[in-house]
Amino acid sequence: MVRRLYSHEVTEGPERAPHRAMLRAVGLRDEDFGKPFIGVVSTGNEVTPCNLHLTDLAKEARRGVWENNGVGIEFTTIAVSDGISMNTEGMKGSLVSREVIADSIELECFAERFDGLVGIAGCDKSLPGTVMAMARLNIPSVFLYGGTILPGKYMGRDVTIQDVYEAVGSYSTGQMTLQQLVELEKVACPTEGSCAGLYTANTMASAIEALGMSLPGTASIPAVDQRIYDAAYRSGAQVLKLLENGIKPRDIMTYEAFENAITVVCAMGGSTNSVLHLPAMAYEAGVKLDIDVFDKISRRTPHIADMRPGGRFVMVDLDRVGGVPVVLKKLLDAGLLHGDCLTVTGKTLAENLREMRIGDGGEVVRPLSNPIHPTGGIAILKGNLAPEGGVVKSTASAVQYFKGPARVFNSEEEAYRALLKRQIQPGDVIVIRYEGPKGGPGMREMLAVTAIVVGQGLKEKVALLTDGRFSGATHGLMVGHVSPEAAVGGPIAALKDGDIVEIDVPNRKLSVELSDEEIRKRMENWTPPPPKYTRGVLAKYAKLVGSASRGAVCG
Repeated sequence: MVRRLYSHEVTEGPERAPHRAMLRAVGLRDEDFGKPFIGVVSTGNEVTPCNLHLTDLAKEARRGVWENNGVGIEFTTIAVSDGISMNTEGMKGSLVSREVIADSIELECFAERFDGLVGIAGCDKSLPGTVMAMARLNIPSVFLYGGTILPGKYMGRDVTIQDVYEAVGSYSTGQMTLQQLVELEKVACPTEGSCAGLYTANTMASAIEALGMSLPGTASIPAVDQRIYDAAYRSGAQVLKLLENGIKPRDIMTYEAFENAITVVCAMGGSTNSVLHLPAMAYEAGVKLDIDVFDKISRRTPHIADMRPGGRFVMVDLDRVGGVPVVLKKLLDAGLLHGDCLTVTGKTLAENLREMRIGDGGEVVRPLSNPIHPTGGIAILKGNLAPEGGVVKSTASAVQYFKGPARVFNSEEEAYRALLKRQIQPGDVIVIRYEGPKGGPGMREMLAVTAIVVGQGLKEKVALLTDGRFSGATHGLMVGHVSPEAAVGGPIAALKDGDIVEIDVPNRKLSVELSDEEIRKRMENWTPPPPKYTRGVLAKYAKLVGSASRGAVCG
């Protein structure tokens, strides 16, 4: 019999008769009360294609638990669709949802005394939120990604949601007709699953597999592929093996494992949101992960995966050539990974890879001797505009140095309206502030803004910086997470139209041509803006949340 950590507290002894009575009502029998209780949580909902099928996956994971002598108990938590809330006030709820997901999973498992957990997630914030809960609870756990959507087809080429957002910019300049825009809209999202490119969901799925919290090879499986249902069953069965062997998330989520995850993100050209989510996950695991580690690892890691938004391929293409293990094997052979890190298989990363048949990656994953870029996709910039740092996807733009006058906006909406009115000129540095974790509150993604920049043909002609953040589909010279944020008196609050801003990616510099004395004088006349929300979840979040440079955690 597999040992139990906590469930005996609600099943054993005459005094637990009321508890057993409740459990009998949901289907448990006498023989079940001595089995371990395994929570099976999903973010299944009808809000977005990322989550549409997750309750079906949960049922398979639950079956995997029951058929391996455990009690599988399903429950759900929320997930916010970034793609639908983008460029609205509702987008302020997106990053907040990460904390709500983590809190709700933690509370359910803690209150009901579960012995283990299978977590199934699809949308961007639900992946880190689920793993954050696993780290907090530290009960045997396996994470399963719900899978990628298939790309659509338009005019003979693969298209994703990224193309639709950029098409709005093309339509605004007359490069695309309304009929063409609608035709693209109708074919861009043909199936269930998370956004097709190496955007935030697919980035985090890859990182979590590299971290060791998912079964090998599961991060790239399309949502419509039967293999993901097999993976769900195996995830349910594997939790019981972890429980039997006493392997918990914090045994897996070590500093070295996080280095592996960051290395994979850098090698694949993944989303800048990883610089928020991996430190937050590490924080919950009791691991200190400074954002400067991303820069250090990026400098030594070649960019080898030719993935959208900057490259040619989508996640299903990576799956066809072997998935994330292809990337892991190349990096491990080059000595860039810690192969001795434990994983949810109960074996090390290196042992897992030795047992797999792994191809060469074809055109999707290049050899390290012929990388797309000699260094990885993440750069941390610092200077008098960002003493705590700002984040840029260095591989997403041919332009690595930019100097120009600031065009300052105090909200995403102001900047978006200016772009629609064609008020941004080549050479401008678009500055969007008061959109940070506290200032937003909620640190909105700004894909609508960045996509319209690309769609209007300004990608190589302007730069953008913000204390907010970007979608994984963003590309161009876009610097996010500028910290400290404007709402807490960061130097970005001192900027005025016309100030000359310098962005120097090779030298990791983000600065304005103002003296420290001038910045100080301007800030003496600055007053913090009043809270935008005084009640409800956003008000609570604004009071609790910390700097983006430390993962925007609420600890």
